[in-house]
Amino acid sequence: MRVRFWGTRGSVPTPGATTVRYGGNTSCVEVRAADGTLVVLDCGTGAIALGRALLTENTGPIRGTLLIGHTHWDHIQGFPFFAPLFVPGHHWEVYGPGGFGRQLERGLTGQMVYEHFPVSLQDLLAQVRIQHLTEGSFEVGSIRVTTQYLNHPVFTLGYRLEGDGVTLVYATDFEPFSLYPLKAPAGTMPLHPEDQRHIQFLAGADLVIHDAQYTLDDFPTKTGWGHMPMERAVDCALLAQARRLVLFHHDPLRHDAAVEQLHERAQARAEAGGTGLQVDAAAEGQVIELSHSPSRSPLARSPEVSALRRHPSLRASTVLLAGAPTMVRLLEPALHAEGLHILTASDAEAALQLARQAEPALILLDLALPKRGGLVICRTLREETEPALRDVPIVLLMGRKYTERELRKAFAAGVTDCLTPVKPTLVRSRVCAWLLRNSVTSHSAE
Repeated sequence: MRVRFWGTRGSVPTPGATTVRYGGNTSCVEVRAADGTLVVLDCGTGAIALGRALLTENTGPIRGTLLIGHTHWDHIQGFPFFAPLFVPGHHWEVYGPGGFGRQLERGLTGQMVYEHFPVSLQDLLAQVRIQHLTEGSFEVGSIRVTTQYLNHPVFTLGYRLEGDGVTLVYATDFEPFSLYPLKAPAGTMPLHPEDQRHIQFLAGADLVIHDAQYTLDDFPTKTGWGHMPMERAVDCALLAQARRLVLFHHDPLRHDAAVEQLHERAQARAEAGGTGLQVDAAAEGQVIELSHSPSRSPLARSPEVSALRRHPSLRASTVLLAGAPTMVRLLEPALHAEGLHILTASDAEAALQLARQAEPALILLDLALPKRGGLVICRTLREETEPALRDVPIVLLMGRKYTERELRKAFAAGVTDCLTPVKPTLVRSRVCAWLLRNSVTSHSAE
């Protein structure tokens, strides 16, 4: 499997004298299997040069697959300029997260409307098919692709590619669900179950391309922005027993010398972990050849659930939002924007009553809920005999910075997930992920 980096930067393109070594174009990675299967990971401004190269190298029709992690501009801004889309006879499958509506198509169409671009999505000359994904697996030529939701302020997927006897994981625009334990040595297992699940997603990978836009020192002012501290990216790769880690999605304010310093710090942390993990910083034009090593551990099994979204729409799914009036006013418009049916409660007693009456698909629960508190409600629901109440996902909302002790206490009480800061964009994407994940699981069991 051959991997080439065409765009490595995050947020906005930053071409110039200070970004020559690692590049100033935004996210785009080309993957080629031995049989010629072509996969492009994200379509930031790096895709413009990739498109030109593909047309130069190929005289006949091109068949390719584009996997988009999410529709923020730095991941799709190269799409209208991707030359193979404008050539008759070329075939492109475009995959990305679907959310509750047609999020991927809306995102691509929105930047190509008349006011912004002279060609619309419908005017592309190549055969382009857009497909929406949830969590699960599907085949692209000889490559098996597995998807998993990432923690970002918009609905986002990571991709695990398995083929030619090797595994590549592409996980960018991902913020840890929790930083705890905060000052632990390199390779310490995180407390949050969703962070542990992320490590399983990386398990045994030969190459992990991972968001490392910030550092732990940056994080006090970057919490909720949806990106990973370099130290936690290294720890995830160590715990996953990955072979090689490439730091990706470089901060636009981090010039070449600063990226190099970040790389040196990351390699030192990896060496402290003692697993032999190799760390690189992604650079435009960099090529990595992955070959099967018989000494590698067996690859982690992928879920048998299909990632292709065929289940019914979840619009009008019921979500119970139990919190103070200020929190309800903050979050309700964002949840309504997804077409969800929102029930609200301002104290614990009302929340319990509504939960028993409506049996919501998910509960958003304020830790500081009046009359008994959020954790008491969670324990009460976990003791219910009715499975719809006992097993309902409960996302605890913490409006302030919480302690490691509080996090442990919350999970001991039966909380499914904890979220801070309580930011409408983060809550919205987290709710989508939980509802769609549970829907896929329930449909696969039927």
